[in-house]
Amino acid sequence: MFKAFQDHIEASFPFLIGKRLLIGCSGGLDSVTLAQLMHRLNFETGLAHCNFSLRGTESDGDAEFVADLAESLNIPVYIETFDTKQYAANQKLSTQMAARELRYTWFNEILSDFNYDYVLTAHHADDNLETFLINLSRGTGLRGLTGIKAVNDRIVRPLLPFSRKRILDFAKKNNYSWREDSSNSSTDYLRNQLRKEVIPPLKDAVKKVLPSLQKTQSHLRDSEALLEDYMALVYQLAISEEPEGYSIDIVKLSELPNTNALLYELLYRYGFSAWEDIAGLLSAQSGKQIFSETHRLLKDRNKLLLTERSRKDESLEIFIPEGQLRIEHPIPLKFEVVDKLGEAGNDRIYADYNLLKFPLLLRKWREGDVFQPFGMRGKKKLSKFFKDEKLSLVTKEKIWVLCSNNQVLWVVGYRMDDHFKVTAATNRIVRIRTHKNLLDHE
Repeated sequence: MFKAFQDHIEASFPFLIGKRLLIGCSGGLDSVTLAQLMHRLNFETGLAHCNFSLRGTESDGDAEFVADLAESLNIPVYIETFDTKQYAANQKLSTQMAARELRYTWFNEILSDFNYDYVLTAHHADDNLETFLINLSRGTGLRGLTGIKAVNDRIVRPLLPFSRKRILDFAKKNNYSWREDSSNSSTDYLRNQLRKEVIPPLKDAVKKVLPSLQKTQSHLRDSEALLEDYMALVYQLAISEEPEGYSIDIVKLSELPNTNALLYELLYRYGFSAWEDIAGLLSAQSGKQIFSETHRLLKDRNKLLLTERSRKDESLEIFIPEGQLRIEHPIPLKFEVVDKLGEAGNDRIYADYNLLKFPLLLRKWREGDVFQPFGMRGKKKLSKFFKDEKLSLVTKEKIWVLCSNNQVLWVVGYRMDDHFKVTAATNRIVRIRTHKNLLDHE
């Protein structure tokens, strides 16, 4: 196996030569063998071990073992202890996902702090098969079946072509020592169930299941590349970037074959899962929306608007006392008493200072709000004003109003109320400005 591994490194990972490599080492068979192989190839390496504090003294024993291994190889070692269960509870994650997040976050810190170039992990062909079956059972689509990536940014997995049996035989032949994780014997996790109850009979029935899977995944990766090329064309045709997010042209998208499949490819990365409901948006009335944990998909006339979910408190109210010259949050506003009337615009208004009742109130607009648009007679509901302005539903949600004595003074960024305009009788003028870069330029 050593020669095969050496050839694999030279053929697939020549960029590793001369680099400083950090090996994620649990103390188990796979990571110990990887550490020994890289050491025999004279790479400059260090070991990183995460003690997740999940198995008491056994976890502490793993950490001691890795420290001893590093000493025997005369290489640096980095060991960190985590309160994984507490982190999982705080972040509302499963224990496995919490451990994964802690592990890779810490690896990246070591890369930065100690000038390593890549992290090596010991995933092998059996891990790849397990992942394939897990993703197959979850209906994750093409990308979930293409397998564990050999290179993912600065994460490198050089053992992927090798089976666990081949690694085990090599380790035994070379008298390596390693630690056995007692949790691997539990069938509480799906991966362990597959490893113990599904994969052994599958290997008996299909003698070359691992190499066959590797060939299949190679074909799937080629198909994925073709799909990505096609989706690049779809993006150009039907997707446009707007201030509030991305707009999907329903008419243009519907003219293409396999519309539902295209929707999946466009949206899967944003955490959506209710695909039947998403397909229904194409023919739904404006205003219907679907949420993922991070994003919202909104039907707005002949388009779907994809935006990040707002985490702002919609009930937020900011009171602005007399004499306060500026605010920065939630939007920048600057107040100035000026000598004469200047040119007004969407980003600035001029009002009669004496008509203002302090403190002014800045809040999100609400259904039922009314005002008299500057230059017009009679009141108009803000909802009707927005409709006349042809504002999208997403844009409307981001609009703030500045109020004086519960009366709308300014629909910020759009129109002020006519009642507060400067007239011949005005003897004190206030200019109020807003601009996203206002505070940066002054």
